[in-house]
Amino acid sequence: MMMWFFSACAQTNFPDKETNISMMQVGFEKLPGWSLGSQEKSLEAWKYSCDRILQMEPEKTLSVNLMVGKAGEWFHVCTKIKDLPKESETVREFVESNFFPYAIFNGDNNQGLFTGYFEPIVKASEFPNNQYRFPIYGIPRDHISINLQDFDPKLPDTNIVGRLKNRRLVPYYTRSEIRKMDSSTLPILYWADDLLGVYIMQVQGSGVIQLTDGKRQRIGFAGHNGHDYVSVGQILINRNQIISGKASWKGIRKWMERQKDLGRSLLDLNPRYIFFKKTDEIGPRGFAGVPLIPKHSIAVDRKFIPMHVPLWVDTKYPGKKNKRFQHLVLAQDVGNAIRGPVRGDIFWGTGYRALQLAGKMKSSGVYFVLIPANIRISN
Repeated sequence: MMMWFFSACAQTNFPDKETNISMMQVGFEKLPGWSLGSQEKSLEAWKYSCDRILQMEPEKTLSVNLMVGKAGEWFHVCTKIKDLPKESETVREFVESNFFPYAIFNGDNNQGLFTGYFEPIVKASEFPNNQYRFPIYGIPRDHISINLQDFDPKLPDTNIVGRLKNRRLVPYYTRSEIRKMDSSTLPILYWADDLLGVYIMQVQGSGVIQLTDGKRQRIGFAGHNGHDYVSVGQILINRNQIISGKASWKGIRKWMERQKDLGRSLLDLNPRYIFFKKTDEIGPRGFAGVPLIPKHSIAVDRKFIPMHVPLWVDTKYPGKKNKRFQHLVLAQDVGNAIRGPVRGDIFWGTGYRALQLAGKMKSSGVYFVLIPANIRISN
């Protein structure tokens, strides 16, 4: 814990029904690893987010739970960031001259969980056979998604997913129900050779299809079935099938290989289902609508941390006993399992190496939001 150096600073509280987020201004010297950081490596991600902020209405409030100002109050720094040269000292000096860092707390605790995610590569075919027999679905024809604010701006900015039944909107089918559905309702994009590979791609939200002719096609998130995510790894731990430290994708795959008849039933215990669409993007896009940059894009709980804001993260580097992950990252994605004021999921890239790093990342850590100095924060 690094609470000791915050005692002389003012703390700003923003109550929430479920938890309490607060922020406390600190100096840059209190950011672990800041003076040795490679802040310039975040510029690509930062410029993507600034492009989006500059397209917003100036009066748009970026967050209702965290006091980070209106979009227009970010225009000045974002305009400069777009033209900033990629030199480490220049970027660091620019940030120190134009931003104030704020430590983020959940109640009186600034520690939270940091994990990793990646973009998998899955072998697949356009036609089914004995090897390629696991479908990758597009959006179902009876799938309906509704934003509550389209009906009343006073309602939460929440999407409801369902289907029509007797002229009423009802919840969409669960994973196990989708598996048994008539294929006429479900457009099939590809047939994969690996059940768990398709499942992992759903959890990650996007993937690269390796076709039988050697060509590759990226597919991205198109929608979900509206049900909450349930960790099958945690289920195996709770049932004493896997020890806690072995509940990685590798460990789950080994369990499924030993229990061949139970693998599909295990995955069905997670009712959430992700649908895909083909995309020509050069990389995966996050919820914020911008390309994700390895080690510099982070998924957060947008109820507390708004999209596009910069954060300085300090946590353990995956797989390295004495190495720290200390990077400037941009809030550019969300995840159904990413909940709480201090909670982050770091994007590690595409393929096997990214899988290894993401799978090993599960450590406590802290982050600091960087807010333009021209924004006045009320105590």
